[in-house]
Amino acid sequence: MSTDRKKRKVVFSIAIKEYSMSRDSTRQLSPSFKVREFACKGSDVVLLDEELVVLLQCIREHFGKPVNITSGYRTAAHNAAVGGSKSSQHLLGRAADFYVEGVDVATVAAYAETLLPSRGGIGRYPKDAKHPTRKTGWVHIDTRANKSRWSM
Repeated sequence: MSTDRKKRKVVFSIAIKEYSMSRDSTRQLSPSFKVREFACKGSDVVLLDEELVVLLQCIREHFGKPVNITSGYRTAAHNAAVGGSKSSQHLLGRAADFYVEGVDVATVAAYAETLLPSRGGIGRYPKDAKHPTRKTGWVHIDTRANKSRWSM
């Protein structure tokens, strides 16, 4: 047996799937989510990372309350229109912006940290005195390989 032992980096990745709103809008992805919840307005195509659905389902089950997705997959045109980053994970179907009914942004983000402790993106967008015009606060979660955290 060789004494040369190489460290292997294990990357957790399920798969990014492509759906069609005309065919798949009502397809059940998990007990709580359907394809249409991740759709981009004006696009038949919906790209979606299966791991993202798993993460959101874990959040739904943890809090026992509805998870409302406000932005999932985005086309490049829609992403530009909403001021998204040119390298947004939404463009790849790897991100969702959402809120949990009756649970504050900090609590939801803290739980998301337990699901993605060393990778993935977690953004906090609270409704607070600095952002009084927001209808609600929300959390961004994505399945990128590296770790990124921010508050807006």
